[in-house]
Amino acid sequence: MTNIQQLLDIMSRLRDPENGCPWDQQQNYRSIVPHTLEEAYEVADTIENGNFDELCDELGDLLFQIVFYAQIAKEESRFEFTDVVNAISDKLVRRHPHVFAEMKFESAQEQTQHWEATKAQERSVKKDNMSSQLDGVVRGLPALSLARKLQSRAARVGFDWPSAQGVFAKLEEETNECRDAWQDKTARSEELGDLLFTCVNLSRHADVDPEQALRSANKKFEQRFRIMESLAKQNGKALDDLSESQWEALWQKAKLKTMEQTE
Repeated sequence: MTNIQQLLDIMSRLRDPENGCPWDQQQNYRSIVPHTLEEAYEVADTIENGNFDELCDELGDLLFQIVFYAQIAKEESRFEFTDVVNAISDKLVRRHPHVFAEMKFESAQEQTQHWEATKAQERSVKKDNMSSQLDGVVRGLPALSLARKLQSRAARVGFDWPSAQGVFAKLEEETNECRDAWQDKTARSEELGDLLFTCVNLSRHADVDPEQALRSANKKFEQRFRIMESLAKQNGKALDDLSESQWEALWQKAKLKTMEQTE
């Protein structure tokens, strides 16, 4: 018995109507989606923190989610795990003719263009009635990733800023509009959304993934704030009693400390 077959058999037993696990028996496609997202983010967190000793375990948790979906699909006579494997294998071979066939590319840009053309052809086969460049974009993506996907699709047909300078100007415009709308809660929410959308556009022009950039900023903030807490405690200071100037002084010390750690 192969290792993967053992995992498939375990999943089948967990879902067994008579002798399986009550929790696993009750699950469906929708109910396990939050767990799938959580496991994917745990993989990302493990990599970002450099905890590679834990990566194997986290990848196993993520693989189990795929096996779970495949088991439910098998019970409904939709497809099986082997169909999932075959589908991705066929797709990878099809999208890499420069590796598995005789096609050659002169540059990475030419390869990317072919990749996008191949994906567009696959989408058209799936949906003959596609009427928009935005068809097929997964709406369940995190908001930052979804914004970048939508912008990238629109850019394919020329709806894009010619350079980052135009985005910087738009960013300033949206900042001013957000400031002007600040007294109206509904209006400022809408303007903040526009401001964030423009920030994503800027990250796209900078060839920076906005989701990854924000995750890195979150990690940096957490590190610095924890250092601030430690410094305040060492000085016998209560955090909620600190003045604005004291917070700023601690923040600068924390910044310096984190910069020293990365050198």
